Amino acid sequence: MELVISPTAVSCFKNEWGYSSGDHVRIFVRYVSGGTEPYGFGIMKDDPMDPATIVEADRVNFYMESKDIWFLDSKQLKIDCLNGDIVFLVGDAS
Repeated sequence: MELVISPTAVSCFKNEWGYSSGDHVRIFVRYVSGGTEPYGFGIMKDDPMDPATIVEADRVNFYMESKDIWFLDSKQLKIDCLNGDIVFLVGDAS
């Protein structure tokens, strides 16, 4: 599992969402519907308890807890900003 945070996403988190240096941003898996894509990602400011991965980008720490990485087995999650919205792009890990 690989976590990648784009510079434009960090800029959006800092300028639009009010995150600042030293903050911890938790990325987690959540159930969103019973359709073809029943799971999605959520974001919240939180302190790590059992992080499986932590990535620092421009002094903001992004992480996923061990209980959430099952969704990304052998995958890469790239967090980016597109037209002012945070987007989650899942692909094969490099």
